[in-house]
Amino acid sequence: MDTIFALASAQGKAGVSVLRISGPMALAAANQICDRPMPKQGRGLRILREANGDRLDEALVLTFAGPASFTGEDIVEFQVHGSTAVVSSVLDTLAAAPGLRLAEPGEFTRRALENGKLDLAQVEGLADLIDAETEAQRKQAQVVLAGGLGQLAERWRQDLIRAASLIEVTIDFADEDVPVDVTPEVTQLLHGVEQDLMRETKGVKIAERIRDGFEVAIIGAPNVGKSTLLNALAGREAAITSEYAGTTRDVIEVRMDLSGLPVTLLDTAGLRETDDHVEGIGIELARKRADQADLRVFLAEPEEKLDVAMRAGDVRLSPKADQRKVSTGAISGKTGQGVDSLVDHISGTLKERSTQVGIATRARHRDMMQSALQSLKEAQQVLQRGSEFYDIAAEDMRSAIRSLEMLVGRVGVENLLDEIFSSFCLGK
Repeated sequence: MDTIFALASAQGKAGVSVLRISGPMALAAANQICDRPMPKQGRGLRILREANGDRLDEALVLTFAGPASFTGEDIVEFQVHGSTAVVSSVLDTLAAAPGLRLAEPGEFTRRALENGKLDLAQVEGLADLIDAETEAQRKQAQVVLAGGLGQLAERWRQDLIRAASLIEVTIDFADEDVPVDVTPEVTQLLHGVEQDLMRETKGVKIAERIRDGFEVAIIGAPNVGKSTLLNALAGREAAITSEYAGTTRDVIEVRMDLSGLPVTLLDTAGLRETDDHVEGIGIELARKRADQADLRVFLAEPEEKLDVAMRAGDVRLSPKADQRKVSTGAISGKTGQGVDSLVDHISGTLKERSTQVGIATRARHRDMMQSALQSLKEAQQVLQRGSEFYDIAAEDMRSAIRSLEMLVGRVGVENLLDEIFSSFCLGK
């Protein structure tokens, strides 16, 4: 196993930068550049020196003995002064040390996976935590990183192993009288796992939205104040506004944190009949994005017929409240009237939907759980056909178990690893 090193903190000037070494030669490499030897596990303030004895920097050095470390290997971390010159000099010195090489993206985390320190779902949770921008994203990622999904999968797996073993005992003693009918216990175990999988599968869509962001589309006829409202919600001039209809031709997106939830606001082209080919493309795109959005804000006159059907959670408001004698149910992005109420409505609706979130957060998780769920349904159907079909039911249960093992990366995910770890930085 190679010994690897990399900068573990962000690139660029900082108060402190962290460099990390992992592998069998980590401690020996650290002792080569430290003015005094480091303990196998501990910390100390050391002068770092080049091979010719010149001083590199004064650093806090931390050592972690495997397997009680992040990667499961011996690890050394240097906390050095965060100038680019210091970091470059220390990295160059480590690169010159025999047996060391620069880590590949995500290689530290990949070693943690290979050494059983993390399962695949936890690796994905770590990636989500690094990318988290809102409080909801942070909390969701922490649950996965803490092993919540892996613990669930292991509980389901154990229940299915118990059910399959009961069925296989019946098969093994088919020519003898089995004193206890195992069907009720098997059915109960399968039903319990099935209900859990159905609940978690339903929650994946909301979890994906928390990770990637909810979409809120502002739609209506041309020149009703959609772009002005977007700018008011965003707190900046994100969209061009003018008195000319058709100014917005493309969907303008503004990402923001709304009460701890990631939300992308969409300003769409005004919906109308037009002979302008380019504007027509924009209107068609507006309809498509409005249909895909989690929530829509319609700006329309009370008597106006909407081209897009409203759904639960959508809100309809009259535009340009500042120009009306009666402003009830109206909003103005220009003066801010009604904007706070709209923000409260959007936040409340999305928060309510977020209560349905499950632990699973990715399409891959959903696919594996749906595969297991399908196998369980087939197993239960086969069980009803009688004991002569128990061997088929047992195979369906084993298929469900394999899907759960793929969920946490125990088997059959080698082709996914390169893609997953490519999103990590070198020091992670």
